[in-house]
Amino acid sequence: MLTKSSTELVRQRNSVLVLSVLRRHGALAHTEISDFTGLSSATISAITADLERGQIIEKSEQQAASGRGRPRVLLRQRRDCGYLIVVIISSDAVQYSLVDYAGKLIDRFSEERSHDPSGAGRFVEGVRAGLSRILDRSRITQEKVLLISISSKGLVDSTEPVLVWSPIFGSDQIDFESALRPDWQAKVILDNETLLVAAALGAREEIVKGADFRSLAALSLGHSIGLGIVRRGAQTQEISAPNFGHMLHMAGGGLCRCGTRGCIEAYAGFYAILRSAFEVPLDTIPAKFVPVAELDKIAARARQGHRTSAFAFRQAGLALGNGLSRMLSLTERMPIAITGPGTRYYDLLRQGIEEGLGQSHVVRMEGMPEIRIVPEEPILVFEGHLNRALSVIDQDIVVSGVQGTD
Repeated sequence: MLTKSSTELVRQRNSVLVLSVLRRHGALAHTEISDFTGLSSATISAITADLERGQIIEKSEQQAASGRGRPRVLLRQRRDCGYLIVVIISSDAVQYSLVDYAGKLIDRFSEERSHDPSGAGRFVEGVRAGLSRILDRSRITQEKVLLISISSKGLVDSTEPVLVWSPIFGSDQIDFESALRPDWQAKVILDNETLLVAAALGAREEIVKGADFRSLAALSLGHSIGLGIVRRGAQTQEISAPNFGHMLHMAGGGLCRCGTRGCIEAYAGFYAILRSAFEVPLDTIPAKFVPVAELDKIAARARQGHRTSAFAFRQAGLALGNGLSRMLSLTERMPIAITGPGTRYYDLLRQGIEEGLGQSHVVRMEGMPEIRIVPEEPILVFEGHLNRALSVIDQDIVVSGVQGTD
């Protein structure tokens, strides 16, 4: 027999399921929600009545194409139920996006990131100013913001919104929740950027393949090297972001931005390719930021037959391929989606990547994994933010909003 508390948990889970179906499919009729969720018509009626009473969803009418008959009554999220702010921190900029509860983009702007040596403290002040600015532009009050979703390359605490290490600030940790209190009461979450890319790709794959989807790895190439892995779990997808760029590639090798030697990134990051192409000593302190235009010049020389430039890209590919071969040996053979600004050099990296992958026993036995080039990384990062953040908002809003209607 279900207790009152267990009954409440079932009701909350079903309410979240209804909201997730509306997110995935858009506005739906009552019977369509029942079909997608597998819940009875009576259960859907009770849940949608609660959600509508809590001003979380609303009804709209859709006239038949013929113009005859009664219009269909559709249910969808109320756009003004609350708002989400997405903050994407990259090597040279910070992007702010304001999104409503239905997942519609309202406003967006980017600010160049200062390379001020004063570090994390000054950066946090800039983030606070950016958050205030995006609300001022849309005339929305802080109380209406339900969640602030932040992403960065680097190491992220698994339980708290704390940036533990990043290519930008090194070991200067940033606790974003503490930094934004007491001015902001919204929940704050922080994710590794490549984890969000993997999550977005996994969501796309599941739509296309359904139950046939098993796993996928997302490799991000650029100033930093990132890896995200998404695998099908019993209930939901399991997503992780191992510290791939700072796995050991060569003992005692090139100096990495993390301060150690021989990391994959010390051979495959933009600064590493630049260092190798100009035959700079491997113990030279890495540049914190290398413009893509500089890599384009090296790539142009490599394509024209310049041996040192071509070797720099081949060496980068080999480091990536070796790392991927170890990853596949520890997990399973899976498709690899390559993203990021470094995809523009894949023709120069390919030989080294395939050579490195070929050194893996699993690849020699089962063949080369499928490799896809997916250049639209910024779109994937934003998709990952929306998928994760709006799911968190749905969970929170069901508990606080629906309970409050009892």
